[in-house]
Amino acid sequence: MTIDRRMFLRATSAVAMAGATSALLAACGSDSSSPDSADADPSAAAAAAEAGGELLVWAWDNTIEPCAQAFMEKYPGVKVTVTNVGTSADQYTSLQNAISAGKGGPDVAQIEYYALPQFSISESLADLTQFGAADYEGTFTAGPWDSVHTGEGVYGLPLDSGPMAMFYNEEVFTELGVDVPTTWDEYLEAARKIHAADPSKYIANDTGDAGSTLSGLWQAGAKPYTVDGTNVTIDFSGSEAEKYSELQTTMIKEGLLAPISGWTDEWFQALGDGTIATLVTGAWMPGNFTSSVPNASGKWRVAAQPRWDADTPACAENGGSSLAVMAASDKQALAYSFVQFCSAQEGIQIRIDGGAFPSTTAELDSEEFLGKEFEYFGGQKANEVLSQAAKDVLPGWTYLPFQVYANSIFNDHVGKAYTTGGSTTIAEGLASWQDACITYGNQQGFTVS
Repeated sequence: MTIDRRMFLRATSAVAMAGATSALLAACGSDSSSPDSADADPSAAAAAAEAGGELLVWAWDNTIEPCAQAFMEKYPGVKVTVTNVGTSADQYTSLQNAISAGKGGPDVAQIEYYALPQFSISESLADLTQFGAADYEGTFTAGPWDSVHTGEGVYGLPLDSGPMAMFYNEEVFTELGVDVPTTWDEYLEAARKIHAADPSKYIANDTGDAGSTLSGLWQAGAKPYTVDGTNVTIDFSGSEAEKYSELQTTMIKEGLLAPISGWTDEWFQALGDGTIATLVTGAWMPGNFTSSVPNASGKWRVAAQPRWDADTPACAENGGSSLAVMAASDKQALAYSFVQFCSAQEGIQIRIDGGAFPSTTAELDSEEFLGKEFEYFGGQKANEVLSQAAKDVLPGWTYLPFQVYANSIFNDHVGKAYTTGGSTTIAEGLASWQDACITYGNQQGFTVS
């Protein structure tokens, strides 16, 4: 079973998410606080699972259903119903509608890392420290573990991770006599050589995507978001953001990026016929190559994400999600038991067997995982590259508490750099996006500067 990511990058309805964030001010102004870790009761979840009950889980990841089956076999008194109410933003809209109505929602929900703050800060999610979730520090890699935190609270357990790597078509590079790049300077030169040698080929595609742009900024060392409760700072003007923006703008102006949107039929075809020579994305991608680009099997390989500094390994995350327990659930202990099973217990291997890329350090370092040979990548032990990428992720990245909305308006601002052929630069687009997000955040009751 393969996780289909083609729906993961869809933007949500601005209207629906505006309704979601408009409720944040009142929630953030309450005097509620995280449970004291000294009062955590790790035994409560196990006792609830033994006692039995029913759970409703909203998730689109197709490895959650087999996890549910295994959980019910382990705990015969439990019935878990897994429902796909929509992928990513579609689910978030349904989730917010259920929260607003005060009924109809799940006990457990799959929520991507970038969207988690929007639900945790509004107190829609249970703080899992009450069940001992803080004890899992060190179990997961830094990027996903940081992503499930808001302040001292833990509002989900990581399901998977998306440390970035460069997938490349070795056949294209060999035929055109171009060296595989290891730095972004080399990447730009390779892009020029590929397109000059064969104008029908491009080193990559890009029509503007919020997730990819934020990951690019992350890897460049930028930290545009600072969040302290309801106080938020947005700043895309730093030198790290500038070097990323300049590279992207140069590639757009020189016509080095295929004008093909990701996760479309045209995109899969271009990955298969050599039109697109590289894809810098998350470690969850291999299963999608196998299922959606079968004709290119044996041609592609995996390498480290190009570096800005040849001597300094640095990586970012792209994608990935958690399982969270809803605050409105009256079965929080049982719900946490299921979350724990999927993310940190027997469900880990079930999900790996289903094509997921783990976020747990033990699995990433295991001989079985590292030694797996990928027929699609010419027998390469690709997990060696991907596991190292997880260790090289730069710490300290933060998302906005209204990131879902922010991403939905990305192409209204930064997207202009692609539609104008670079006459609007990426930096100018980011500045416009920044202003729009500041205005929106202040309208929702945050103090944004």
